[in-house]
Amino acid sequence: MILITGGAFQGKKAYAMETFSLDESMMADGESCSWEDIYKARGIFHFHSYIRRALEEGRELKTLAEDLIQRNPEAVIVVNELGSGVVPIDAFDRNYRETTGRICCELAKKAREVHRVVCGIGMVIKHD
Repeated sequence: MILITGGAFQGKKAYAMETFSLDESMMADGESCSWEDIYKARGIFHFHSYIRRALEEGRELKTLAEDLIQRNPEAVIVVNELGSGVVPIDAFDRNYRETTGRICCELAKKAREVHRVVCGIGMVIKHD
């Protein structure tokens, strides 16, 4: 598994597609894909949106990271970094931010590579 993170609108998806030879047909969009698509797609972008949708529907996410690692170990996951900045006032938004961070920490521990993208430039911060 490869995890790519960074701020919003930093070129993460383009970086992932170019670096790992992915095209749109290989990608699942976390904003709109089915709940099962992330287990089949070669690449997943807007992963943070997938988590938000799941929380809004009341889905259980305690095993999401492990399930994804087991069922789609070659996935390239693209996620916005949410932990910087002002802590949200809204309880749901705080929970969403924390849940996304915790899931991404689990994924990063198991990932063979973790990249951070800033201004379209990727930096490898973990490589096993």
